[in-house]
Amino acid sequence: MAGKILGYARVSSKEQHLDRQIAELEKYVAHENILVDKASGKDLDRPSYQALKGALGLRKGDTLYVTSLDRLSRSKRDIKAELEWFKANQVTLRILDLPTSMIEVPKGQEWIMEMISNILIEVLASMAEQERLTIRKRQAEGIAAAKTKGKYLGRPKLVTPTNFEEVYIRWKAKEITAVKATSVLGVSRSSFYKLVKLQETAPEKC
Repeated sequence: MAGKILGYARVSSKEQHLDRQIAELEKYVAHENILVDKASGKDLDRPSYQALKGALGLRKGDTLYVTSLDRLSRSKRDIKAELEWFKANQVTLRILDLPTSMIEVPKGQEWIMEMISNILIEVLASMAEQERLTIRKRQAEGIAAAKTKGKYLGRPKLVTPTNFEEVYIRWKAKEITAVKATSVLGVSRSSFYKLVKLQETAPEKC
């Protein structure tokens, strides 16, 4: 019995589009068998990718198609670990922009293609990781430049509502719930508890 044929596509952010990758994968994989993630390639903690490796995911004899190696990860260490996982679980990985991974070879000669693929994978993994490091460096430089110009916004500073102390006392006395308190203050639950922490750790006023 032939194994499942699945595809995986990834972009780094929700603003980016998967259309091009999906169109390429659909040449080999049914649309409904393509799993996607919109998440960074810095690690492997992505819902769809983890599902591929989970209880209902890839099994011995299955094949996974990706458009390029960096769709799996941009970390050289993670790429190598994942390739070992595919090999150990006897799952075939087809990488569209790595021609050697797409070739069917006669039984007994697989080692030739594996040797060539290993060399290419080493190079591509290094390039993917270097690109990730370059992107991070550019982002850091951009933020530093924006801060210098006074344009970097970052995360908005938490502002204490004028009625916080009154609401805090009522909440502390269990007159109102945290949900009611956040509603009265007009802040999120996490912001409310940050304000509580600030209140309770602040030095007493003389």
